[in-house]
Parts: sequence; C-alpha cells; structure tokens
Amino acid sequence: MAEKRGSSITKIAFLCLFITTTMMFVLSSRGRPGLFDHKTMPAEKLLTVFNNGDSQTSNQSNAESSNGSNRAILANSEQQRVEVGGFQVTCNGNLKEPLKIFLYDLDPEFHFGLLDWKPQGNSVWPDIRTKIPSYPGGLNSQHSIEYWLTLDLFASEFSENPSSREAIRVKNSSEADLIFVPFFSSLSYNRYSKLSPHQKKSKNWELQEKLVKFVMGQKEWKISGGRNHVVLAHHPNSMLNARMQLWPAIFILSDFGRYPINVANLDKDVIAPYKHVIKSYVNDSSDLISRKTLLYFQGAIYRKNGGFARQELYYLLKDEKDVHFSFGSVQRNGIRQASQGMHSSKFCLNIAGDTPSSNRLFDAIASHCVPVIISDEIELPYEDILDYTEFCIFIRTSDAVKKGFLINRIRSIMKDKWTQMWEKLKQVEPLFEFQYPSKEGDAVQMIWQSLSHKVSSVKMKINKSKRYSRFVPRKRRGLRTRTK
Repeated sequence: MAEKRGSSITKIAFLCLFITTTMMFVLSSRGRPGLFDHKTMPAEKLLTVFNNGDSQTSNQSNAESSNGSNRAILANSEQQRVEVGGFQVTCNGNLKEPLKIFLYDLDPEFHFGLLDWKPQGNSVWPDIRTKIPSYPGGLNSQHSIEYWLTLDLFASEFSENPSSREAIRVKNSSEADLIFVPFFSSLSYNRYSKLSPHQKKSKNWELQEKLVKFVMGQKEWKISGGRNHVVLAHHPNSMLNARMQLWPAIFILSDFGRYPINVANLDKDVIAPYKHVIKSYVNDSSDLISRKTLLYFQGAIYRKNGGFARQELYYLLKDEKDVHFSFGSVQRNGIRQASQGMHSSKFCLNIAGDTPSSNRLFDAIASHCVPVIISDEIELPYEDILDYTEFCIFIRTSDAVKKGFLINRIRSIMKDKWTQMWEKLKQVEPLFEFQYPSKEGDAVQMIWQSLSHKVSSVKMKINKSKRYSRFVPRKRRGLRTRTK
C-alpha cells in the first residue's frame, strides 16, 4: 500500500516538474528572436479585414490611414491593398516591385503613326514630355485601351518613384514579367479595315500580317511560346486574322463573344472596360425623385446574333410610362442627348447586341444611373475584386422578354435600395476612368493589376514547357553487340 502511494507521489512530482520547466522555457523564449520568431508565423500574413470603413487585424501596426483611404500591408509578400469604394484593391506601395514590362519597338505604322504622328530622327516613339499625339474622339475612343497603356509605360520612365507604380517599362526583355505588343489594333480596324479601290487586302489586314511575322520571329516569342506576350484586341472585330496565330498570348479584350474558347478565355486573358463616351456626372447631387425617367435605353434596336432581345424589349416597353426606349446614334448630337438622358434616369438598360458587351454599361456608371444588365454571356472587368451586384441589376434574357417581368422588377426596387446602389456607383466610377497621367486606382492601373494576376500562371506554363525541350533524342538505333 505504501509502495503504491509512493509511486503516485513520484508521478505527480515529475508532472509538476515537467510543467514548471515547460513554462520557464516558453517565458524565456519571448526575448529570444531566434525562437518562435513572430515575423515568420503565418498569422502575420493575415490581411486587415475592412468592414464599412472599420479595420480589424491581428497586427494593428500593419494598418494605416492615408487621405481617408484605409490601407493594409501583407507582410513578407510585400503586398498592399487599398480600400476604394468599400472594396479592396491590390496596390503596389513602396514595398512591392511593380510589374516589369518590355515593349517591342515596333515601327510607328503600328501605333502612333496611325494617329498621323511622324517620327523625328531615329526614334520610333514620340517624346511625350513635349507633345502627346491625340486620339480621335467619338466612338473611336471607346476602344482606345492600347493608347493609354502605352502612354503609361513611357510615363514610368520619368517617374520620381517607379516602385509606387503598378507597371514600369524595362529595356531588357530578360528582366520583364511580360512582353507588350504595342499595336493599336482597334484604331487600325476603325480606320483601315475597308478596301480601297484596286486593293486585294486592306491596310488593316496587311498590318496584321506584318505584326504576326515580326512577333513570331522574335527570340522572346520563341522562348516563351508567346505565353508572356500581351496583345490588345479590344474592338470585337480587331485582329481577326492575327488572333488565330497569336492565341498563346494574353489578350486584352472587351468580351469573348467572337472568340473560340481555346483561343480566348478567362484563364489566360483579361477583360478591360470600354472608355465611356458620354460626359461624367460631376458633382452629382441628384436623387431618386429628381431623376424623372425610370428606365433609359437609346441605341441600335435591331441587332443580329444575341441582340434579338433589344427588339423584343422595344415592343414590350415602348408604351410604358416614364420609360425612354428609342433608336439613337452618335450623329446629330447623339452623345450630348445620351448624356442628358442618362443623367436624368434612375436605371439604364445594358442589353446584349452583336456581342455580349457594350459601352452603355460604362456610360451608365459614369452617369451614376443604375445599370440593368441583360446579357447572359457578358464578362466584366475586375470581377475578381468587384461585386457588381452591389451597383447593377442582372436579369436573364429569358426572363426579361416575358411580358411585364422587367418593368415590374424595376418598379419593385425601393428608394433605399436604389440610393445605396447610386452611392456605390459614385464610389466605383474612378476604376473605369482612362486618363493621362494615370492615377492610382484608375482603369489603367487596374488593367496592369489584372495582368499581374496572370504572371505566376504564365511563368509556370513556360517552365513546364521547358522540361524536355533541351533534350533532342538521337535517331533510334538498334542495340549493337560488340564483335571481336
């Protein structure tokens, strides 16, 4: 009996000694950075969570406020996110290196020469510090993405703080994350797609042929198989010839409506916004009551392919009270009339036409007119960080063409809900603005950011493609037996 009691006491004593020793070890390790270094712990990589302007994080020193914008830094990976309009946008603060872009020095006929710019000396590029060639207005401007991105790359060379930018130009392709092909393809289509007398091929077609020959002949294309190249074809009809040969590249598009899925898809390509054509609604102090028109649409009504819904909706809505649904174009002050109409409307229709996307969505955003999207195949810019349901109404085409469905859905939206969406539109509007010089969080920087999301996947594909490329097997021969 005494032996059992002594054994129990011994076990308790050893347990107490173990606990005491462990506690002393843990306490002593606090002051020793070599043990349990908190900087290496995964918890330090947690982003600040933004909730209606309030931030919560396990490390408050990683959060800061600047000019009313809440920011959070992802430690170690040097990633920074900025809250713009109530959602988080990845930004390149001073901690993260910007996207490195190598720019092919194409002949001016592919870019600024299309704007009637003439080169001086040996340079193929204009000196943007002295004069910037202007881009044509009207409907031409809605597909001007390549112009703004190219200007931004040149501006990066004169930046006082390049590391604060989303993308910079590098002169050595071996240092680049991506290779930029500066062909103003949308402008080439708009200006030179029609055949002139005695021409067998249009100038636009000839430029595409020259482009393919040049690009596919470059060592950068041959090394990567074109996977790290960026090709712009924002106009749905641009690059009709070259797209089938340059398909391994990253395309910047308005939608996938006229592309086979193996040529263009969300896995490798980027959807960019149109540049809105109508005027922005500056100092908008309107409300639900002051916007007299309930639902607005002005544009081409009879369309082919997926645009049949426009005609159906015209007959359903043309006699509805406080609905404006009419034919319109840019001719005869069409843009000015559309600006006035959208600025005074509560909801603006964005209906699929010849392609899933249309500039009306971005005109509506600039007007703070809540978009009603009727386009089942539409893809939207930045949807990995933007929740469009916070400021847009989505209705399936099959439902929209049912008698009474659309108008009843719109009339059921209450004032508080509309006001909430209207406020959100004003917050997200800067994300769709193209301008020079570009500003943090505008459309140019957001497109660079979308491209940066593709880099790791591109590098993985290039590396995998190299697995057996260096091994060139000899001609198969039969086994030889040594003979004496």
